[in-house]
Amino acid sequence: MLRSSTTEQLIKNAPTPEEVRQRAYQIHIERGGFHGCDMDDLLQAERELQEKYNKYSGVVTRKKKPEGETNASTTKQ
Repeated sequence: MLRSSTTEQLIKNAPTPEEVRQRAYQIHIERGGFHGCDMDDLLQAERELQEKYNKYSGVVTRKKKPEGETNASTTKQ
């Protein structure tokens, strides 16, 4: 049985490089087509698409705690 690439990517839980490139180009155009921010556009596209895939798969991403910050439940008092 053949599966669509979208279904496979949702199962894989990651955007394809082509999806990232397409979204980065959209971001570039939305910004007015200015040059010099290609890496920022790629990183933003990757982040947006990964969030989209995580949303569909029910995966929760956690932000890294700033250095020196501790969890109150693990701190001895």
